[in-house]
Order: sequence, then structure tokens, then C-alpha cells
Amino acid sequence: MSVSSVTELVAGKVYALHNTFELNGKISAYPEKARGFSPANCYLLIDEKAAMLLDTGYTAHEGAILEQLDSLLDREMPLSIFPLRINEFMSVCNTMAIAKRFNVVECFSNVPNIEEWVEFETLRGEERNPILKTTLVGRGEQSQVFLGEKRKISVLTAPIRLISTRWIYDESSKILFSSDMFSHIWSDFENSPWQIGNNETDPVTDFKFVRSYLLNTRYWWIEGAHTKPIRNAIDDIYTRFNIQTIAPGYGTILRGRNHVVNQFKVLDEVLEKLDRQHILPAYVPRGLER
Repeated sequence: MSVSSVTELVAGKVYALHNTFELNGKISAYPEKARGFSPANCYLLIDEKAAMLLDTGYTAHEGAILEQLDSLLDREMPLSIFPLRINEFMSVCNTMAIAKRFNVVECFSNVPNIEEWVEFETLRGEERNPILKTTLVGRGEQSQVFLGEKRKISVLTAPIRLISTRWIYDESSKILFSSDMFSHIWSDFENSPWQIGNNETDPVTDFKFVRSYLLNTRYWWIEGAHTKPIRNAIDDIYTRFNIQTIAPGYGTILRGRNHVVNQFKVLDEVLEKLDRQHILPAYVPRGLER
């Protein structure tokens, strides 16, 4: 049974909606041998007259997510939905369920006709699901949208990705929402707080652990890749934005500049060592630990 919780990241402005799942070898976002628990994280950004939801969660968590949103959001407040990985279930599964209950005014997408990506029911006549407005965002390295009238949200093409993925930087809160990157900290306990503060110890992030995590999940392809352009793109984001918190789509949130510096440093070291100048390309089946 999933455990649900909400973390207030910035009072009245940013909330993390956590819904846990067991790591039992069946979750491709984690190594096959990983055991314990991790949360799927959706993020609610609230301004005075509008709100934005980053990702909508798995169908298994639909009821819990609707309750979490009800506890934080007036149903009449204009709500935008932004799936960060439009072709991944964790991002899109509950879009329609949320639109039925809340005042969803738009859904951000890099492709037209968002309904073709988020509609999982076959309904007719009066039972038809709401028609969602698609707001296209640019396909370049960076674009901007606004929450309310003034709150600037930077939309970034993820510099390292397997599928089409966006990162989000909220200038107001100085949070980087990193989707499936920096998601490698899970727990033995289902009711963990799912955040590590600036003065708390990160128990796992070092070269060996992050290298193994990436190669045994969806980033198996970086071994022997030409990683210099990826490193440059990641460094550009790190340098350009004043990131104080990393909020991944899965796993534990890292709060404080010390953690941000360490995460980007270790990731860069791993990518540098896996470059084709140092190692030959290789495909390794899932389950073979490296």
C-alpha cells in the first residue's frame, strides 16, 4: 500500500506531492537489485491567482493525488498542467482525472493535441472527458512561461535524457525540477521525509554509486558516448541559474547549495570518465551490475 505525503518546499508557493512505491526489481527507473522505497513526486507551484502542476503521477496513485491537490488548491483556481516527460506514464496518467475535478485551463506540451497523449479512457456523448487546451512550448534549449502575471518559469530541454524530457527552473523559489535526473536517493523506509536539508548528510552520492546507478537504469547508453557536449550543456544550466534545491521526479529532494554543488560535481565526473576517449561503447543487459 502506497504512503502519501506532502512537503512544503516554499510556504504558500511550492509543494511536493509524494506517493511511494516499492523497489522490487520491476521499476525501470531504479537498478534491478535496488530494494526499499521511493516516491513518485509531482510538484504544485502556486501563485496569487494561478497554479501549475508538474507531472500528474501514476494511475495507482490517482485518489491520493486528487486528495493532495484538494488539500492545497481551490478547485476554481486556474491550473496549468506540465508533464515533463509526455511519453511516460508517471507524467501523464492522471491528467484527465485532475481536469475533471479542477479548473485546468491549459496543458503545456512540445507537441500539438495534448489529448492524444493523456487520454486513456474511451467515452461517448455526455461522458466525454474535458477538452484540454494545448499550449505549445519551444523545442529549443530554453523557453519561458509565466505562472500568473510575473512569476517566470524557465523550461529547459534536459541536457541528458533517454526520451523527450524537460527540466524546469522556478526563479522565484530557486528550485530546479530535474525529472528523472538526480533521482538516485531512495530509502529503506516507506514513510521517509523525502528531503535532505543543507546541513544533513547525503548518504550515497559519490562517483561509484552514481556511475552504477546511471548505467543500470535508463542511462546505460552513456558508456562510451561522446559526453563532452552533454557536460557542457549541464554546466551551462548549473552556471546560469542560482539553483538552491534539486527536486527530482523520483526519490529524495536535495535542499541547499552544498548538495547542488556536490550533485553536479559528481555527475560531471561520471560523464567525463565514461566518455569515449576513456572507455569503449558497450551495451549491457538490465540486471548486470556495473
